Amino acid sequence: MANEKRAVFIIFGGSGDLAHRKLYPALYNLYKTGDLKEHFAVIGTARRPWSDDYYRSTVVESLKDIDDDEKMMEEFAKHFFYQSHDVTDSDHYIALKQLAAKLDDQFDTGSNRVYYMAIAPRFFGTVAEHINSEGLKTNGFNRLVIEKPFGRSFDSACELNSSLTKTFSEEEIYRMDHYLGKFMVQQFTNIRLNNPQLEKALNNQYVSNVQVTLSESLGVEDRGGYYETAGVLRDMIQNHIMQIIGAVAMDKPAKLDSDSIHEVKRDVFDSLKVLQPDEVDRDFVRGQYDEDATGKLKAYRDEDNVDPKSNIETFAAGKIMLENSRWDNVPFYVRSGKRMPVKSSRIDIVFNDKIKELGLNPNTTVIFLIEPENGSSILVNGIDYKEANQDFISFPEDPHFFDNEREAYENLMIDILDGNKIHFTLWNELQNAWKYVDVIRNQWDNETPDFPNYMSKTMGPDAAAELLERDGNSWVWDD
Repeated sequence: MANEKRAVFIIFGGSGDLAHRKLYPALYNLYKTGDLKEHFAVIGTARRPWSDDYYRSTVVESLKDIDDDEKMMEEFAKHFFYQSHDVTDSDHYIALKQLAAKLDDQFDTGSNRVYYMAIAPRFFGTVAEHINSEGLKTNGFNRLVIEKPFGRSFDSACELNSSLTKTFSEEEIYRMDHYLGKFMVQQFTNIRLNNPQLEKALNNQYVSNVQVTLSESLGVEDRGGYYETAGVLRDMIQNHIMQIIGAVAMDKPAKLDSDSIHEVKRDVFDSLKVLQPDEVDRDFVRGQYDEDATGKLKAYRDEDNVDPKSNIETFAAGKIMLENSRWDNVPFYVRSGKRMPVKSSRIDIVFNDKIKELGLNPNTTVIFLIEPENGSSILVNGIDYKEANQDFISFPEDPHFFDNEREAYENLMIDILDGNKIHFTLWNELQNAWKYVDVIRNQWDNETPDFPNYMSKTMGPDAAAELLERDGNSWVWDD
């Protein structure tokens, strides 16, 4: 039996797509495992005038793709309550406070609160201020969960953070990055520490370059309006890719706890070599997808809610350098794009010829697959990890090691309930990531690109390959 958690979840935006597509299935799976059982309740808030019964029916409907146990889904849904809510109306927060207190007593939740912002970021500060002014915080734990985007620039992120910290401390704020909930990303630190030879090799003595690829096969689909304000630089590189670099590049933490891991990650972000404006075009390239070879797939500029003359990038690749003794002169090549041939998230660590000192062939590449393989494969020179050099890298012999991996949101929900911030982004990390990305964004906004410049279902613009070729390198993964 799992260690049962106690809390009232207040989900702002409880009628929305994120809640039904990600949050309710994650909570349901935790209910099935016993992490949540009797002592929890969920209050969904939104403008829509729903009843509790109708809200519960939408929750059950959101679960039908993952289970067919009608009785269990109905029992789960009895923990859900709805309140029609205007985020600017103080009276609605008073009603919300009263309902939460009633559910505390009904479900014996220990007055613990999780406030989940599944709403537009422009409302984050307003909600936090009303939670404070209407006295919703309790003498249990109070944890505020924020979905990205956390700002659109360094200045806007500072403004948003300031509005939140008037009510919640940094220790109470959980900035959600779902890539940090993925199994292989969460296991990466354990893999490093359990394989001394691999840990010894992760530095500029043995590493030629590191490559991080987050490719998507889909286009923007129904998110054209959002993408016009974000682009791949803000949507993927500023957060997901930066956090993956932090996991790969950090020094060995003193302990496997949140404070120790964030201490060494902070050092990585402090060492980011911020580009000068005239270096942006040298070290970063951008692209926007066109139709595919058959003409059946739309160009980005033809998508719904997209400016037909849009200069927003759907692909970006770049070279990130760290100024510290461990990684000096080692390029971290990154790329992310839509309408690439397949969906794939991976870390490729390319070693130089000195790696033979540690028992591997010269110029070996170690590949960590994050998805869609869900971390179930590690390749060394194209050989599955089970057959690779066991002295350099190995996994537990348990054949079921990967069988029970949770979905990303489940992992992160457990961390929130446990008060574990290892897999969440801290403010000091976020500041440095924005400072780095802002230089690129500002430079790009002052130039007119020649878009579209890559065909759908290809590996992006030619300039992405040329970026590495100038250094005598090449992408490990090339479709």
